[in-house]
Amino acid sequence: MARLGTGIGWRPEIADAVERMPGIDWVEAVAENVCPGHLPDSLLRLRERGVTVVPHGVSLGLGGADRPDKGRLTALAERAEALGSPLVTEHIAFVRAGGPLTASPRLEAGHLLPVPRTRDALDVLCENVRIAQDALPVPLAVENIAALIAWPAEEMTEGQFLYDLADRTGVKLLIDVANLHTNHVNRGEDPAKALAELPLEAIAYVHVAGGFERDGVWHDSHAHPVPRPVLDILTDLTSRVSPPGVLLERDENFPEPAELEGELTAIREAVERGARARPEAEGAEGDDHPGQRTQELAAPALPGVEAARQRLALAQAALLSALVAGTPVPEGFDRVRLGVQSRALAAKRADVVAKVAPELPSILGAEYRSAFVGYAQRHPMRGGYRQDALDFAESLLLGEKPTEGRARRELREWWLDRSGPAPRPRSRLARVGQVGRSLIRR
Repeated sequence: MARLGTGIGWRPEIADAVERMPGIDWVEAVAENVCPGHLPDSLLRLRERGVTVVPHGVSLGLGGADRPDKGRLTALAERAEALGSPLVTEHIAFVRAGGPLTASPRLEAGHLLPVPRTRDALDVLCENVRIAQDALPVPLAVENIAALIAWPAEEMTEGQFLYDLADRTGVKLLIDVANLHTNHVNRGEDPAKALAELPLEAIAYVHVAGGFERDGVWHDSHAHPVPRPVLDILTDLTSRVSPPGVLLERDENFPEPAELEGELTAIREAVERGARARPEAEGAEGDDHPGQRTQELAAPALPGVEAARQRLALAQAALLSALVAGTPVPEGFDRVRLGVQSRALAAKRADVVAKVAPELPSILGAEYRSAFVGYAQRHPMRGGYRQDALDFAESLLLGEKPTEGRARRELREWWLDRSGPAPRPRSRLARVGQVGRSLIRR
């Protein structure tokens, strides 16, 4: 595995600042936000300077019961090739459930949800990872995620689950130390124990991010400064192995460039503290042995994997339905914590829809967020975020909201303009002109 160095998550809002930052060896871009045929000029300039760009997927759902979608895999492969990336990354998570395996409607989470650490889930994940590896032109690395909830009757710790996954598939690991901290606060899991159980030689790189604590729950926001406990976990990790790369993630609430540079400095210092504590006689760096592990991945699919998919599908559909459609909480789950997760999913949807359709907060003003969160807790996503925005607007209009005349007219015009196959003409005169042009073309 090539060494990457110190990097930062590339986002359009900080693109100019990232280009000017000293000491940036590589960047990571959200794969779904990059179009291979129209790469952002900023990414092109970074590539021309020799800065590595890694696409980071968020929607594949490798931990789901279904096999990975071929279209999503093709799209991820196209982005890796367009960016000249040495690897691609995704998450150990499920993002949708239901469908043919459960004979129930398809549900979308709109966010990453944890898979149960069970033999069934591991068997399904291993097969899904192998399918993805075969479809991608470069190595795949998968990331541990943060979780607000824990599955009942889990059979493995996170470290054991990740070790078996890497051992059976040869997949690389993207270790997020902020997520280890999140799971420590929310689920009582010891990050040092998780690190001790990991196959350190499989680490591709490391994520570092900030969050906040509210009412005893840690929220992995990616919108706050990196706290000291996260840096301490990074130091612990780098005292055990030298990771090929370390990257700062920030997705919103962007501070001034100087503050981001200060966080990068703190990350470098945490890495150096760990390196000084690493024994001189350390056996190998993080990039010395992954090839040996990769040669062990040719295990055939397990004969019982289809039954495992069925069981996993039913369990994930029941959980997701409780989170996004208000159905009863499955047995064994913490009802209070499930409520926290449900509200967090609704808030996440509200944030993303506000970015995808910024006209909605503008039209609705201060009422937007509470209206959308209330809507989201009763109405599951039935498509992507653009469809979610349209469905939300339609729900308001059918419910005779907003009551203020101007806002209602603007919302209706916005919905009509975007719900059809093409934008509507803006005026009667424009409609006449459009008809005239159509007749002339005939």
